[in-house]
Amino acid sequence: MDTWILGIESSCDDTAAAVLCNQELKSNVIASQAVHAQYGGVVPELASRAHQQNIVPVVDAALKQAGIRPEQLHAVAFTRGPGLLGSLLVGTSFAKAFAYSLDLPLIEVDHLQGHILSHFIHREGAEEPRFPFLCLLVSGGHTQIVRMNSHFDREIVGTTIDDAAGEAFDKAAKILGFPYPGGPQIDRLARMGNPSVFHFSEAHIPAYDYSFSGLKTSFLYLVRDRLRENPHFIEENAADLCASFQFAVCSTLMKKLVKAAKDLRIREVAIAGGVSANSGLQQALREAADKYHWTIHIPTLSFSTDNAAMIAIAGYYKYAMGTFSGIHAVPYTRSEK
Repeated sequence: MDTWILGIESSCDDTAAAVLCNQELKSNVIASQAVHAQYGGVVPELASRAHQQNIVPVVDAALKQAGIRPEQLHAVAFTRGPGLLGSLLVGTSFAKAFAYSLDLPLIEVDHLQGHILSHFIHREGAEEPRFPFLCLLVSGGHTQIVRMNSHFDREIVGTTIDDAAGEAFDKAAKILGFPYPGGPQIDRLARMGNPSVFHFSEAHIPAYDYSFSGLKTSFLYLVRDRLRENPHFIEENAADLCASFQFAVCSTLMKKLVKAAKDLRIREVAIAGGVSANSGLQQALREAADKYHWTIHIPTLSFSTDNAAMIAIAGYYKYAMGTFSGIHAVPYTRSEK
């Protein structure tokens, strides 16, 4: 018998809804919020207000695109956290009301867990990761190396002690005067630049943990000092600056991932999260796969950024396990694991 899951994601500034039939995606609708660009980052109050405006039409569009009536659903999965509290409250409240009105089971999903489990959404020609596997989870708010022993048995092997990799990209983009979000702009220009032109300080953190604050500061000081010598430094060197900074971030990410994979003797490796869309990181992962004989898993762009399909697939596996949440579940801003 087919299992139909509605997934709802509202952890930050994207209102998303998706419908999954077993592991097959039937619809994945996302409403982004352009209002934050003028502020150089997400404004929590504006984000929550936009979610209130978008949640009903987004869910309605997802159901219509999937060709299914609400009464045909088997469960409603929603992001409980981590994320912005106001944004999470909108998605959580809607999911509760929607599920309660239809007498459907409610399933809470950890946002980070959803990113990792997006690899289990059926894609033509793509294989699912085999357990145990390592996943480098990189986004604007998180950078972790996670060992996945099963769908819901995860062990955080390494994490950032300060800034996340995605945050470092956005801060570097802001220094260069790029609009928010600046990560994709750095990636685009990096493809045209030389990654060996500029060099930045690299943190030496024990074990598998990361630190990007020093790298970010090193980039800031270099740009500041060169601008004093040449006011046109950024525009004349934008591509090389982006290529060099991107290389430094990706090199830092990969060194710890390679070390963890060697020490744990795991050759099944995946990446997930918004920064997994970065072309430099994907290329570095492919080169490591060739060198160390890894089997790698790279998500499509639609599954790397925040989306509800990843919430729905996590909901699918929890539904199969009979793991449901109560009507009194409240959002959390930081991951519980």
